[in-house]
Amino acid sequence: MMDKLISLAKESPELWRVTLNNPPVNIFGPKSIPQMEEVITALETDSRVKVVIFESAIEGFFMTHYDFVSPAEETNILPPGPTGLLPWPDLLVRLSRLPVVSIAKIRGRATGCGSELALACDMRFASREKTIMGHFEVGAGIVPGGAPMARLPRLMGRGRALEILLSANDFPGDLAEKYGYVNRVFPDAELDAFVDNLAKRIASFPRQALSETKRFVDVASLPPDYEIGAEMVVCGASIARPETQRRIKLLLSWGLHKAGDIETRLGYHVGQLGNA
Repeated sequence: MMDKLISLAKESPELWRVTLNNPPVNIFGPKSIPQMEEVITALETDSRVKVVIFESAIEGFFMTHYDFVSPAEETNILPPGPTGLLPWPDLLVRLSRLPVVSIAKIRGRATGCGSELALACDMRFASREKTIMGHFEVGAGIVPGGAPMARLPRLMGRGRALEILLSANDFPGDLAEKYGYVNRVFPDAELDAFVDNLAKRIASFPRQALSETKRFVDVASLPPDYEIGAEMVVCGASIARPETQRRIKLLLSWGLHKAGDIETRLGYHVGQLGNA
């Protein structure tokens, strides 16, 4: 049996919760993709669900980067999804287009894949004290693959999107809110109640009105598939470059993938790679 890294709980027929649980730092990888596929398919095919909340069971981490330790073949053998895109962008596109309202409840680091998952959700709410957003990839020589280049400029404008992507730094909750990266931040003790109350309120409304309203907003705001597909192709090519491999190996030698300062302050440590 595969470890349950992503679990789905139906709080009611209308309100579901998806919990990310891959200790110690909630890395996303080839073993997570089939489990996320099951979740997205269930959301697509159930006619009663109206709202889904994505949250984490790991203290300090919503979801972080992709798995750099598992053999590349484990990812490469995964087939494209129903959209024709590679598995990870396929899942993100399908999540964004669901006739279901998706909410990311962020407590901890939502960086790399975690940021991409949050950006694919309809709304993002975060803990003021505990949230870190960002994309470290460029600092390691990687072009991000889960569509942040397509989504971030539409969300916050070109300049701020480029600052996030090209600085490869960490953005704390208050700054993420100011930039429009998240809808709102709350004191950590207030986050759960706000998200629960909002989700239950939305779940009490007629499903058809929710899905049709969301569909028209999607027309005005979602990027086309060709932008998203191209990003993933370039991401794969960038990871194979010798300089990128050197930087990834250096990060792994410093403690990437393990609980500790590298994962907790990845934005800072990526900034030190040029000096190493």
